[in-house]
Amino acid sequence: MSDMAKNLILWLVIAVVLMSVFQSFTPSTSPDQQMDYTRFIKDVRQGQIRDASVDRNGVITGEKRSGEAYKTVIPGGYDRDLINDLVKQGVRAEGKLPEETSFLTTIFVSWFPMILLIGVWIFFMRQMQGGGGKGAMSFGKSKARQLSEEQIKTTFADVAGCDEAKAEVEELVDYLKEPDRFQKLGGRIPSGILLVGQPGTGKTLLAKAIAGEAKVPFFTISGSDFVEMFVGVGASRVRDMFEQAKKAAPCIIFIDEIDAVGRKRGSGIGGGHDEREQTLNQMLVEMDGFEGNEGVIVIAATNRPDVLDPALLRPGRFDRQVTVGLPDIRGRAQILKVHMRKVPLGDDVKATVIARGTPGFSGADLANLVNEAALGAARKALRVVGMKEFDAAKDKIMMGSERKSMVMSESEKAMTAYHEAGHALIGRLVPDHDPVYKVSIIPRGRALGVTMYLPEQDRFSHSKQHLESNISSLYGGRIAEQLIYGSDKVSTGASNDIERATDIARKMVTQWGLSEKLGPMLFAEDEGEIFLGSSSAKSFHLSADTVKLIDEEIKAVINRNYQRAEDLMKENIDILHAMKDCLMKYETIDALQIDDLMARTTVRPPADWDDKDSDDSTKKNGNGDASADVEATSKDAESAKDTEETSPVEPDASKPSGDTPST
Repeated sequence: MSDMAKNLILWLVIAVVLMSVFQSFTPSTSPDQQMDYTRFIKDVRQGQIRDASVDRNGVITGEKRSGEAYKTVIPGGYDRDLINDLVKQGVRAEGKLPEETSFLTTIFVSWFPMILLIGVWIFFMRQMQGGGGKGAMSFGKSKARQLSEEQIKTTFADVAGCDEAKAEVEELVDYLKEPDRFQKLGGRIPSGILLVGQPGTGKTLLAKAIAGEAKVPFFTISGSDFVEMFVGVGASRVRDMFEQAKKAAPCIIFIDEIDAVGRKRGSGIGGGHDEREQTLNQMLVEMDGFEGNEGVIVIAATNRPDVLDPALLRPGRFDRQVTVGLPDIRGRAQILKVHMRKVPLGDDVKATVIARGTPGFSGADLANLVNEAALGAARKALRVVGMKEFDAAKDKIMMGSERKSMVMSESEKAMTAYHEAGHALIGRLVPDHDPVYKVSIIPRGRALGVTMYLPEQDRFSHSKQHLESNISSLYGGRIAEQLIYGSDKVSTGASNDIERATDIARKMVTQWGLSEKLGPMLFAEDEGEIFLGSSSAKSFHLSADTVKLIDEEIKAVINRNYQRAEDLMKENIDILHAMKDCLMKYETIDALQIDDLMARTTVRPPADWDDKDSDDSTKKNGNGDASADVEATSKDAESAKDTEETSPVEPDASKPSGDTPST
């Protein structure tokens, strides 16, 4: 029975009980004929009353000689002359004894409000504690959900793209199946494994696959389920969870997002009395204390290993840290094949081709890609999902949804075309830059246009030449606007480009040691995480001269690459104009059209281009009578992110992965 049904039944029972109690205190009504007392006395004296029954409340009921029933009430509840009148007229009179109530009924009626109040309090306490069918006072009971062997259907065949991580944990399965083989040689299986990786890389899926392969009970819980508002509840839940696991050993305990409870101690308010720290202390004792946990393997997952307490990471507790990283091109192809099993595919779909065009995608991103492609095919009422749907889904994920209904004036459309053409042109001319994959002036999200780069292969480090080329291409849009429209007409569309270019230059100088004057020295760190008033970042005490030199070097890097981009654009201004015209006509161009533009030859139309698209585009983006939409577009252009330059390697094309030049 669902929780909603249980709650509904409980409230219905409470309502019925309340109605019953109120009914018992309410005088019952009778369908008998009601008459006033004066008329009753007159009928008595006229001899029309046959019998009368009087209760202690002064209510008189009976029957007239005509056979008609009556009912009346004595005013004030008492009339001493009434009996004499009844006797004189020969009326058969009787009095009613008061109803006797049992002792238990009296107790129930008097204590019912208190019982009802206690019942409501228990109900709300169950709701606050999540219920779970363990009783209202089971605050300290574990919220871990146990999955039996039959409930877990996931196996290693469902996990792809992380072969190294799978190899690390496969011996856990062998140990759970054949523990004697390891114990003969004195080996001890790791009691805890910490899965570390970016969100969406498959840490939870890998843990379920371990349980599915080993065919053992699997306890799953989130780190946030331990700590509640009551002091000591978290530690009690940890104890209860390990007690249940010991009874079901051999088994696996999976703690997702363990950083919610495993953060470094000493940083919270209250010191050692903090509820979170007490919960962590109990977990440390349970994992490796006086009592052993034979057959209980703890697997935890987090994407923030840097904030975990060192005592939690030492051997004996979490003996291994398994990194579940982003998949390479071969891993992405394997992941795509896993998710494509349930999708009817067209003959032109090739997982390896899609994998080559999605560097930096996690397993969750690839699952979303397949789902978006299937949804796109369903919207078109297709029977199979083709490569065209996968390309459209990839563009939607990388660049955002198209806003084709957004009306732009011809002047804004032309400026956007020049801006994006400037990014693409410089990206093709500077060395060691990712190839331009697609340029579009169709609004997507908050951006009025998008220039997208696609690396030829996965990048794991970034050279100084590559970083400076990124800075030059980021300024390409602003330089194009300045050359075509003049300094006074430059728009706010380059604000995000400037922010990203400045960030790259600052990190080159202060973190990555790529400045000739300052040398390979560290002058700043990434911003530390602020947690309850403390910061993990170190303080740097720099002299005024050093700070001035840092500012000069950052400015020199930016000016050098800005000037290079401006010189290249002036030398190839004809290509800029041609690319703008091409974008105005087709709205979206890819690498093939850009190749024709760079070679100064006739530009071939896109593969899916139709002549009628040109007319539809003109009508859609013309001035017309859509002045309100144009005004809204102008306001969006001032939001500091009107144009966007994206790369599938990471969300920010100019930022190296992990904020370091190499990983």
